[in-house]
Amino acid sequence: MADLQAEPMAIAAAMQAPAGGVGLRTYYVLLLAQAISLLGSQISGLAVSIAVFRQTGHATPLALVAFFSAAPRMVLGGFAGALADRFDRRRIMLLANVGYVVTSGLLLASFASGAFQLWHLYVLVLGSSICAAIEAPAFQASVAMLVPDSHRDRANAIGMIGGPVAGVLAPTIAGLLYAIIGVVGSICMDIASFLVAIVALVVVRIPMPAKTAEGLAMPTSVWRQAFDGFRYLGARPALLGLCGCFTFTSFLILGVMVLNVPYILDRTGNVAVLGVVMGALNFGALAGAVTMAAWGGTRPRIHTVMLAVAMVGAFLALAGASRGALSIGASLFMLMFAVPFIEAAAMSIFQAKTPLDLQGRVFATVSQITALLRPAAYLVVGPLADRVFEPARRAPLWRHVAWLVGAGQGAGIGLMFVIAGTLALFLSLAVYGIPAIRRMEATLPDHGATVEPA
Repeated sequence: MADLQAEPMAIAAAMQAPAGGVGLRTYYVLLLAQAISLLGSQISGLAVSIAVFRQTGHATPLALVAFFSAAPRMVLGGFAGALADRFDRRRIMLLANVGYVVTSGLLLASFASGAFQLWHLYVLVLGSSICAAIEAPAFQASVAMLVPDSHRDRANAIGMIGGPVAGVLAPTIAGLLYAIIGVVGSICMDIASFLVAIVALVVVRIPMPAKTAEGLAMPTSVWRQAFDGFRYLGARPALLGLCGCFTFTSFLILGVMVLNVPYILDRTGNVAVLGVVMGALNFGALAGAVTMAAWGGTRPRIHTVMLAVAMVGAFLALAGASRGALSIGASLFMLMFAVPFIEAAAMSIFQAKTPLDLQGRVFATVSQITALLRPAAYLVVGPLADRVFEPARRAPLWRHVAWLVGAGQGAGIGLMFVIAGTLALFLSLAVYGIPAIRRMEATLPDHGATVEPA
């Protein structure tokens, strides 16, 4: 299920809960199904990454996989958001998960037949990502139907626990089972996890929102509704500016983070250590999500968001300067610890400022904007690592940076981490200093939420 994501629903004037506590049960069922499917996906993804890196010895194929994973959301986001606001969101998520099973099945056939080629992986990742692009707005817009604003920081953080739990378990499981079941067995586990998600989506129900005046004022055709999110954010420059900040920080941070597997393998030279470090990375996200769920963040929420972005940049730079498994793992742990604070608080801001019947379109547009430069990052980081930064370790001028990142294998990617993290740190602090963004929660009105009975 989608990589984005409690409490009983609050006062009826704010949000009318489906009778019999269905909303609460539905939320937990979705989160449990999401955690299971994410576990299967991460086991499969890590197994495929190891197999591809061992086969090619280059980082570029992994970066291209990330490119094909990100591109559909950027291109199709608006249309997916329009679909999420027009049709039954549960059915949209159900169809997307069926699509995941189909693409995973074809990848399984490719590896099992011994005919696997890289272009098979690229095409099937593209197909799976189209399903994800369609599913994400439907899931994101459903959360506000089940959780009132006063509990959304914690609920959004709880919703992010499944991913880190899967991230902690997946490297360990993949490391233990890779030699036994290989890529084929890992993909079979992935397909089984998607079947669990499909069963969950068959049995739950998610209510559709009542129409608001703002929603009724928007164009009615799917083509024009695909651009409603841009119109909505364009009329609210502070929200658009926050999206712009995420666009550039995503370009810097997520771009180089796709090099984690080759970076850690180059620095440590050990697949087992890779699993441990990746587990630490994901345990950091888990610890951050649990902490955010218990704490609830600051008020205004923007303080939590921007300071956490700065923290991510700082620890990315520190990870690049690290040379041993312990220091790399600790840096990546702290980097990922900050991520749930950004995502939960930012999601709560957009949920509070967006009418329920527009949330599919607005969230899809937010994803489009924040992912705008990400495909470009994925296209350039692989060649930069393979052809520029790693070969530069052997050049005489490298001695000027060797004191910071070393000169052994992985030092070139390490310097990329340092540069990207430092730029992200200063960018986040600059944006935080803009009064219109820092005060957006006081200047932009919240939208009341009404939900039709289930």
